[in-house]
Amino acid sequence: AWELHMLWGSQKEKKERKKLPINISYNVRIDPSSLSFNMWKEIPVPFYLSVYFFDVINPNEILQGQKPQVRERGPYVYREFRHKSNITFNDNDTVSFLEYRSYQFQPHKSRGLESDYIVIPNILVLSASVMMEDRPMSLKLIMTFAFSALGERAFVNRTVGEIMWGYEDPLIHLINKYFPNMFPFKGKFGLFAELNNSDSGLFTVFTGVKDFSRIHLVDKWNGLSKVNFWHSDQCNMINGTSGQMWAPFMTPESSLEFYSPEACRSMKLIYKEQGVFEGIPTFRFVAPNTLFANGSVYPPNEGFCPCMESGIQNVSTCRFNAPLFLSHPHFYNADPVLAEAVSGLHPNTEEHSLFLDIHPVTGIPMNCSVKLQLSLYIKSVKGVGDRGKFHLFVLLLPQSGAMEGETLQTFYTQLVLMPKVLHYAQYVLLALGCVLLFIPIVYQIRSQEKCYLFWSSSKKGSKDKEAIQAYSESLMTPAPKGTVLQEARL
Repeated sequence: AWELHMLWGSQKEKKERKKLPINISYNVRIDPSSLSFNMWKEIPVPFYLSVYFFDVINPNEILQGQKPQVRERGPYVYREFRHKSNITFNDNDTVSFLEYRSYQFQPHKSRGLESDYIVIPNILVLSASVMMEDRPMSLKLIMTFAFSALGERAFVNRTVGEIMWGYEDPLIHLINKYFPNMFPFKGKFGLFAELNNSDSGLFTVFTGVKDFSRIHLVDKWNGLSKVNFWHSDQCNMINGTSGQMWAPFMTPESSLEFYSPEACRSMKLIYKEQGVFEGIPTFRFVAPNTLFANGSVYPPNEGFCPCMESGIQNVSTCRFNAPLFLSHPHFYNADPVLAEAVSGLHPNTEEHSLFLDIHPVTGIPMNCSVKLQLSLYIKSVKGVGDRGKFHLFVLLLPQSGAMEGETLQTFYTQLVLMPKVLHYAQYVLLALGCVLLFIPIVYQIRSQEKCYLFWSSSKKGSKDKEAIQAYSESLMTPAPKGTVLQEARL
């Protein structure tokens, strides 16, 4: 394992980090001394919430029973800032915290302004109508009279800013007066009026200090080991992490499980393929086709019922009984009858599927795109008015985030570049060692050859000297008498 440097914090903290062991298992656990603690506490990855609205083209015709026609408007992009507070380490290897979120509009990334007007269903009126379904007829008549007196209609034409962050509506004060606790809104009504600068509940997760196998897993949410929104123990279970980091050393057999307070349930993503994000190797995890399937298609989801068509999840039990449904955008992966019932929907995999790209060695997300659609179910309620029966779509909530800037560069250097350098360096060092080992061997062989040649030449030279000396001596000796001298040819 190599050292995972997260270069955030003071110079003092950076000096202390250099003394820490070089070990990923140590440095990804939730501990003030670990290298990734500041990253866990203040997530450096910029998250963006891209909101798309379905602008209703024919509101009057819809009330007369015609097919709804919508056009997608947006995105209206908001930068999401997250920070953890009330961090408390417990004795059972867990840590508790509140994570606060705030949103800031990004005009340069948006296709439109918060001053744009959008025609959408009047969520307040239609939700109140459905909530009155089982109330006495006298209360229904009072509600109908109140709608008329206050000039409430089934559809409203409001700005994006009003829909998101709230607008004054006299109906809220009336409902809070005569039907307290029916709605969570006390002042303005808006889809995100209660979410900005709010927390997502008290999470208690395992730190991995004592038991590394449970790192980042949720122990409790708001003090609960399981929720009570659904109709089966399996659906009420709180599984996986809080959705920010996962255990390191992933394999293609791994899955991503996390608890989502917004969806009021745990979700499980499955491995799809390997990939590369900005030079960093990743595993891509996607939603299975059964994520929002109804109980008849996927029996384990029976606990989320009462169900309607497959591909949409009824979240009314955790949304004050408002007739709200969660799905993929444009009813992607849902029963085709849902998309066919409304003009203007075009589901496709590339634009409407969700995914998370995770660095498998550390379990840290590199890139993510979580796309969800919130739909309002409208039906007639006897005594309140006949409004037909159909789904209308309030908004899409694609949420995306990607590591970038200095953080990404640090990650690339420590997790890609340095391991590659070390990987190839070992072969360079091995080759260099072989060369250094080969040089003395060659030198020794060459030395032995020189010694042999010198010995051979010395031996041959001595024999020649003896022959020459003998020949010279024969010339100096006088020839015997009677000997005929012959010409000596050398």
